[in-house]
Amino acid sequence: MGEGPVDDRGAVTVEAAIAVCALVAVFGLVLAGMAAVVDQMRCTDAATLAARALARGTPDSTVEQLVHMTAPEGATTSVERVEEAVVVRVSVRPVGGLLPGVVVRAEARAELEPGVGEEVDDGSP
Repeated sequence: MGEGPVDDRGAVTVEAAIAVCALVAVFGLVLAGMAAVVDQMRCTDAATLAARALARGTPDSTVEQLVHMTAPEGATTSVERVEEAVVVRVSVRPVGGLLPGVVVRAEARAELEPGVGEEVDDGSP
């Protein structure tokens, strides 16, 4: 019992520093999640717009520009023609790829308008 009082004046400072670091980490994860949701919505918009444009017979180069303006930076696009429809898929790694293993994807399907995608017979051999 001959010991004096324990000096713990720095304990509160350390606990506060740890709490601030934890709050910053959680805030960063929340922001990354929100960015992923925004990227998902942009992929969905890009896929939908591209599918509708292709179904109307819009030239591929114009559709590529449309997707480039709408989709997040670094997004990849694939187009597949299935029977009487077109399927567009857009995917991207959100937050510039800072979330490892996370890829957001969107797919849109649109039925081709009558006459779109048919060969035109101009009478030449």
